[in-house]
Amino acid sequence: LLGFMSKSFSHVFAGIAKYQNCFKELCASEEGQICTLKTTFEVWSSHQQLLILLVEKYLKAEIVQHSAVANWMFSKDMANELSKSYVWEILLATVKRQIKAVEICQKELDEAKDKQRKSEDGEEGIDEKDVPTEEVVEKLEEKLESAQSDQKNLFLIVFQRFIMLLSEHIQSCESQGKTFKNYWFRWMIGRLQQMFFEHHEHVFKYVSTLESLLFTPDVDQHILMIFRQFCSLRS
Repeated sequence: LLGFMSKSFSHVFAGIAKYQNCFKELCASEEGQICTLKTTFEVWSSHQQLLILLVEKYLKAEIVQHSAVANWMFSKDMANELSKSYVWEILLATVKRQIKAVEICQKELDEAKDKQRKSEDGEEGIDEKDVPTEEVVEKLEEKLESAQSDQKNLFLIVFQRFIMLLSEHIQSCESQGKTFKNYWFRWMIGRLQQMFFEHHEHVFKYVSTLESLLFTPDVDQHILMIFRQFCSLRS
């Protein structure tokens, strides 16, 4: 299917729209989603800008989940791509889309509760038909909780993968008697800092969880230092 769609950009986007149900069936599990992302990369590896657009299309159509994109990006298959900017453009866009999803859910819930409040206060100009029921509000609350849980899980996945990759790099270099502070290390540390500071408002919500589960005392100090610098912003 991807091979058929690869004739042109228009074929790609038309194909996703036409075979959306087929894609969703193939991507019913996270394993299937990662496989689809992996195959998409294999077909379009020389077209980085298109890869960015395709992942965005997959997310928008709910063919793949945000967490699947993060797990795919940090997989061994993508190890050689981590020093390329387009990969981080994909990850940052994925995180922003997840954050936006939470904001939309929050806005929907706030608007529903506001309509209820105005109705209860007897404000003029309120059509009772537009006032959401308690059942509707409860569903919106559940939707928000689910989106918030997905956001927390996404950040945990991203930071866990950073720690794993950087730790493996440090251990590998030290075992070979080489300095680990090479270009790759500085690049990855820079990307870790970017993730913290670009999304600081949202990451701060999970500082306690990050500290207890991921950035523990046994983590290499060069990695831990970045987390502590981030935490010090609000100390």
